Formats: sequence, C-alpha cells, structure tokens
Amino acid sequence: MRKLSDELLIESYHKARELKLSPDFIRLIETEIHRRSLSHRIKVSS
Repeated sequence: MRKLSDELLIESYHKARELKLSPDFIRLIETEIHRRSLSHRIKVSS
C-alpha cells in the first residue's frame, strides 16, 4: 500500500466501498489513509 499515490489510495477506498468489498480490506485502506493523514479526503464524500 505504501507504493500507491495518495490519489490512487483514495480512489481505491471509494471503489472498494462502492463494490462492497471485504470490510477487512476496506479497514486496511482506511488504516493507510489515517497513517498518511488523509482522513479529511474521505470524510467529505463518504
């Protein structure tokens, strides 16, 4: 996950939610989003 750009990480998060992928997988993405301090980018549109 660390190799993904911030933008791709956010896009992946939204797509995973849209496709209703595994909650564990979504949690992994969320953890990385929080680690990068990008939480504000998902709060607006989730």
